[in-house]
Amino acid sequence: MDLRFISAVCEELKAVALGSVFRRTFQLGEHTLVFDLGAADGRYLFVEAGPARPRLYLTERTKRELERASTATGAFAQYLRKHLANARITKIEQLPDERVVRIDLDNVTDAGHTEKWSLVFQLTGRSANIFLLDGNGSVAMSLREDRTEGRRAGDRYSPPERTSTITASDECEIPTIDGSISKWLDVHFSEVEAEAEFRSLAESARRRVKSEIGRRTKLAANLRADLEQHGDAETWKKYGDLLLANTATATLNETGFVVTDFFDEATPMIEIPHLDQKTPAETAEKYFRRYTKARNARDEIATRLAAAESELASLRTELAEIETAIEARDEEFLRSRPSAKPLRQKQPKKHDRSDDTRTYAREFVSSDGFEILVGKRSKDNDYLTFRIARSLDTWLHAADYPGSHVVIRAAGKKVIPQRTLLEAAQLAAFYSQAKGHPKAAVHYTQRKFVNKPKGAAPGLVRLASFKTLLVEPKITAKQKEPTR
Repeated sequence: MDLRFISAVCEELKAVALGSVFRRTFQLGEHTLVFDLGAADGRYLFVEAGPARPRLYLTERTKRELERASTATGAFAQYLRKHLANARITKIEQLPDERVVRIDLDNVTDAGHTEKWSLVFQLTGRSANIFLLDGNGSVAMSLREDRTEGRRAGDRYSPPERTSTITASDECEIPTIDGSISKWLDVHFSEVEAEAEFRSLAESARRRVKSEIGRRTKLAANLRADLEQHGDAETWKKYGDLLLANTATATLNETGFVVTDFFDEATPMIEIPHLDQKTPAETAEKYFRRYTKARNARDEIATRLAAAESELASLRTELAEIETAIEARDEEFLRSRPSAKPLRQKQPKKHDRSDDTRTYAREFVSSDGFEILVGKRSKDNDYLTFRIARSLDTWLHAADYPGSHVVIRAAGKKVIPQRTLLEAAQLAAFYSQAKGHPKAAVHYTQRKFVNKPKGAAPGLVRLASFKTLLVEPKITAKQKEPTR
């Protein structure tokens, strides 16, 4: 509101409220108050003293509407009720060339004394506020705390200094409805707030879907990258078969083994990278492991990728529907959409370290006396690996199969005996989906080489470095009895 609008409202307010009695204050929001000034036409004085849209005008509301819209009464409104109840309005003015309106009131106390008060409505952008001044013109209290000199409690009130002169075209006619500037302002700001609410609603619906699209797009890209990283399963199997078929005839050079390609009718000589292995059989075993990992990954990733792409298609359709609804201003449709929510992973419940039963892990003791802990569930795996295990502890997990994280406690940086390592690997294989296999590969490394990708599901980790054991899934370590 510029000076012209404030001046017009002030004149309208004088015409209907000067000489009337202050009755009641309604609080509709943190910075929004409505005053019953006993106006002759029954209207109320609406004041918004927040920094976004400070404004003041008469509004046509019913008492019941105001009571329903009211929020908890703040300290300032309660202070006004105490000191201004039944006070008579003696003067209404706009301070010269200021976006400040002042209402002077006289209140007769029970003892028959007349107290003079002033309500000051400061409609000055970020410094917008409402002040109650005592008879000396000093600030008794304000709606918003203001520590600026001249507007602190106890200071003699002075309006904010203007950094520039607020001007408006005097030639423009003041808009009215039925001859009332307040009615026009009431309608205008209602439309402004309705538009702001619609934009917020639209952006909330749009943001939620765009966020989900971003997540699924990133997931699909990561899945494709993982698939590419595993390589072609059939190529690894072919290399393994050729190395075994050429065990006696393969020749080793600096980069690989030169073998005969029996899968080609022309049986050409080809070179297969040796992967730092010294014999064709060792290299073949490594390629067969790659084949197994790539084959399992291909099937699993293909399923997850298809699901992600299906969800992406549905989300893009939903986004198109939302954009159509926004263009058509279909508020009902937008309200029916789930609201935007923070996309945060649920944090696992914290376990009590004092709980000796260790419900997050099974406890074993190796033949060499080392403690071995086996996680029970995905969340327990995370807790065991990232909250319990120390950097030099040995960490194990079945390769290529979901299963428990297994930790061998380092026990003062001791070297882990091979027998203990084997028993822990057997536990890792047993408590995994490879349990029914005659043999299973188990990765092992120190805990410091295990990390969790951002946003990964419970139990999923990455290994910066590891070695592999091939073991039979079984329990050979002794399980501890639960502590009661």
